[in-house]
Amino acid sequence: MNMNPSDQPDVAGATAQEVVAFDVRHLSEQQLAALGVSHIAYVKPVMVNGVQGFAIHAADGTPMAVAGNRDVAVAAVVQHEMLPLSVH
Repeated sequence: MNMNPSDQPDVAGATAQEVVAFDVRHLSEQQLAALGVSHIAYVKPVMVNGVQGFAIHAADGTPMAVAGNRDVAVAAVVQHEMLPLSVH
């Protein structure tokens, strides 16, 4: 049994050779803005034309949708294989 760390898969299934390490203190503004864009969506309460709803935004702040209630907004995010996070 080879116990070489480079052969051991990590939690995401990639080997240590495929994992790229970086120092978040040295990210450019563009890299920071793109961080989590395809994996995280924010859900926050909003008023649209006087009606309460829940807005869904990408991690970079791009508006993606508005739902009538929080459960529908969260379900839409999960359906698109993203992690929903609440904004208060």
